[in-house]
Amino acid sequence: MLMSPIRRCLAGLGVAGVLAAASATPALAAPTANLDLYVQDATVAPDSPGTSRGLSIYTDRSTVLPDVTVRYDYRSLAGRVTLTGGGGNAECAAPEPGVLVCAEESDIPVDEIYGGGTQPVRIVVTDKAEPGDAGDLKVSLQVAGKDRGSYTSGLRVGEGVDLAGGPDSTLVAKPGGKFEAPLTVVNVGTKAVEGVVAVFDLDHSIRTRDRFSNCLYAEDHLIACQFDEEIPAGEGRTTTLDFHLGTDTYAPSNQYGNAVFMTNGDFEDLFGQREDAGALATTRGGGPKLTLADAPTKTARAAQTDTEPGNNYTSWSIRVSGTNGTDLQAIGDTVKGEAGAVVTATVGFRNNGPATLDRVNNDHEAATHTGVELPPGTTAVEFPDNCWLRYGSTRTYLCSSDMLLVVGETYTLEFRLRIDKVVPDARGVVQVNAECECPAGGSFQDDIKPANDKAWLVVNAAGSGGGGGGSLPITGSATGLIAGIGGLLLVAGIGGYLVARRRRTHFVA
Repeated sequence: MLMSPIRRCLAGLGVAGVLAAASATPALAAPTANLDLYVQDATVAPDSPGTSRGLSIYTDRSTVLPDVTVRYDYRSLAGRVTLTGGGGNAECAAPEPGVLVCAEESDIPVDEIYGGGTQPVRIVVTDKAEPGDAGDLKVSLQVAGKDRGSYTSGLRVGEGVDLAGGPDSTLVAKPGGKFEAPLTVVNVGTKAVEGVVAVFDLDHSIRTRDRFSNCLYAEDHLIACQFDEEIPAGEGRTTTLDFHLGTDTYAPSNQYGNAVFMTNGDFEDLFGQREDAGALATTRGGGPKLTLADAPTKTARAAQTDTEPGNNYTSWSIRVSGTNGTDLQAIGDTVKGEAGAVVTATVGFRNNGPATLDRVNNDHEAATHTGVELPPGTTAVEFPDNCWLRYGSTRTYLCSSDMLLVVGETYTLEFRLRIDKVVPDARGVVQVNAECECPAGGSFQDDIKPANDKAWLVVNAAGSGGGGGGSLPITGSATGLIAGIGGLLLVAGIGGYLVARRRRTHFVA
């Protein structure tokens, strides 16, 4: 079972969380969303079930796309490759050889963080194809009868093989402690595999100091290792990886990691466009080479693709011993102005540590929620779009956080407040770890210092007069809301990319 951030946050994920609570104030019409499109390259083998590909859609603002039609043009490989509907909620037809047009039966929600996607189509090789055949897959999108963009990906015919991951492992470590993880791959097919790539899917807490020359890294996170050894049919290869947990690992807890094995061809299909899609750049290590076995003499062969990718994983579960908790401290603000003025209040919280709070999971829920009660005499005219009026309230907003809250970071929210009436020393409350009736659970319940979970939001503090502004004397500077998992993790389990997380402001009439 995949258990960590890469597989949790990227390709094919839908809208998550509880960001749709109703507001009592009408919103202005949102501008048209800008769309970015992506289709992963594909290598397909003869005498195999084929592979599926869909159109991934990313946007600069969350939106819903009505009346969606996708056109797949594979005429460069017509007769050698066939595309058909994938059996989902889309009606597909072939108006001419080498072209498939699919109309979605439902509107497509596209989240500004996770994106969205259309129903996949199935790509199968015909008996006229040979390994080495290659062409383009040109995909274009129409929304409500209007062209909204296109993307061209690579499509090729390769040799089919079958890799399998080794047994799963259960390990024990403490925050800052070291552990060894076995990495085993087996060729369970009938043909030799010419090289293999392990793509790692590790929780934020799992770090490495190694810098192998055939591995890719993002800061101290291991991303992938490329092995050029041939693995004959029926044989396996193994090595051991040295990892350690960050000193900021929450304890007690369970941390997870896994590796998915793929052929060089499948890795090229997955990794080729990742940086263009907004993922962090990776760097190759400058140390020795990590090996599985001595490599025999190589001969040139066609690209290979795994025809049974469902068994390609090996997983590690790390039980973190000891005690290492988290203190989230609320941050308030103090502002001032005359009646009718609009002022900006910056509020939020800081993770004082000592642990990073990692709540990345399949539900894509926030790690915590922050309540913002407006001071008397004020109205919020602008607020972040991860905030909403609490159900049944006219003055208290609830705001979702990122899923990963890094120790030492400050997470802030800007509220533009209109001063309807000057009320001396008008006070509202900012509360981190506020209660939330959320589908996958509410806020963080185990804060080690709950006494600092609340702070004041003050308008026109007694004796301050009108105009100007200032901050409450609370420890921690407002350094801005970080991108969370989007700043760390790169590739999806089997295709797709996470674009940088953006915060926008919700305007009200």
